[in-house]
Amino acid sequence: MTTEGTRHGDAARPACPGHILLFEDDDTLASLLARVLRTEGYEVDVFDSADAVPAPAQLARYDVVLSDIHLANETNGHDVLRIVRESSAATPVILMTAYADIDGAMNAVGQGAYDYLGKPIEPNELKRMVTEAIGRRKLAQTAEKPPDRWEGHASAQIVGTTASMLSVYKTVAHVAPTTATVLIVGESGTGKELVAKAIHAKSPRASKPFVAINCGALPESILESELFGHERGSFTGATATKRGLFEEAKGGTLFLDEIGEISPKTQVQLLRVLQESEIRRVGGAETIKVDVRVVGATNRDLKNEVGAGRFREDLLFRLQVLTVLVPPLRERRGDIALLTRHFIARHSERLGRPAPRVAPEVHEMLAVYEFPGNVRELSHIIERAMLLAREGVITGSDLPPEVTRAWTTHAAGLGDAGALADDWPTVAVLERRYIDRVLARTGGNKTRAADVLGIDRRTLNRMFARERVTVAGEGEPDDDSDTMNVEDDEPEEETPR
Repeated sequence: MTTEGTRHGDAARPACPGHILLFEDDDTLASLLARVLRTEGYEVDVFDSADAVPAPAQLARYDVVLSDIHLANETNGHDVLRIVRESSAATPVILMTAYADIDGAMNAVGQGAYDYLGKPIEPNELKRMVTEAIGRRKLAQTAEKPPDRWEGHASAQIVGTTASMLSVYKTVAHVAPTTATVLIVGESGTGKELVAKAIHAKSPRASKPFVAINCGALPESILESELFGHERGSFTGATATKRGLFEEAKGGTLFLDEIGEISPKTQVQLLRVLQESEIRRVGGAETIKVDVRVVGATNRDLKNEVGAGRFREDLLFRLQVLTVLVPPLRERRGDIALLTRHFIARHSERLGRPAPRVAPEVHEMLAVYEFPGNVRELSHIIERAMLLAREGVITGSDLPPEVTRAWTTHAAGLGDAGALADDWPTVAVLERRYIDRVLARTGGNKTRAADVLGIDRRTLNRMFARERVTVAGEGEPDDDSDTMNVEDDEPEEETPR
């Protein structure tokens, strides 16, 4: 039997924020859960067995399904999850259990559960999870859906439309048709190799090999052998003659990433190659002519390196015949949304899953982050968010803590400075306001809020108890606002069965 979700006099109440289907075989706990949710305005129907899951047509009217793992009639929450997923895949299912463990959580999520809630139930966490689930479902239906595939050309996937990127495109267009050596300068993660590939793709050498090596990742002896090759017996382990990358890239382009890291000895050898277009293998006596265009890249200021005596000035002159400056992501924030769509499409294709939608808040939060890792970091952030996203939509809660902290700091700075002078709040009041703001931005998630605030969860709970802090918009907490134990509260009403 079901507990009706509406009561007399509800006509004057605000519009219902959602309809919840609850499965719980403990009468007292079912009544407590229903009371907490109805206090938030939700309509709640309660059953005690998976046998009572409504038919698909009726199931579609529910926004969220909550189910305990252990139910009546020898049924369980996994049965509920299976039936709901088969009948209404878009309806989020949250499983509850008093025996939360890693295996149970992995099984639940692996079977398609929206989330996994351990007992004793914390009311704020329950309300946050339900609100987030409903919000994600609505966003999944309305948020902008990115393309399933990236339609850019594979040889030149430089993404951006800002003025600084237009400058890069123009420089590439000028240098690509030439045979001149090019130096690409930019912070780590800005996409210097993509620029090098674009130069190669637009050059007369496009049909020949593009060979890349990270000079900073190899010790001098190995780098020398990789670049120039070696003769058989030239050192221990050299059991055969090996061609170097200058030979492998014959007629094409050799990309030397992190060229500022190479040793003085290798600098001398590289200078000779650029001057004479010839190499000598390690252990070899003869010189070999090579036809290769060299494109170097660095995140260092090579002029400063020359001044410090760590880099040869004559080599720098040879390298920087033409220079391409790649801007950091923080200087091209207008490209973040475009890059986000690009990475979603690219990762979706690689992971073999549909491209998720993106909540507007995600773009706002990313727009204020500094991105010390630049475009590479954005790619990792988007991939992480896609793996954590539920109901086919990425929200702010799927972003990493460093992005959340940046957004919280930014949002706090948007307050009216004049209001502070007029208000003159105490330090305790300021603390409470700031915690409220952080909780609001993290959707009431205490664990994430504690991480943003730089404190542990217990400290935040003590602050709750001391200051009676509540999630923004919730009003004053109930007596059951910390954890929900059956012994702590008298049930509002018995749940009919």
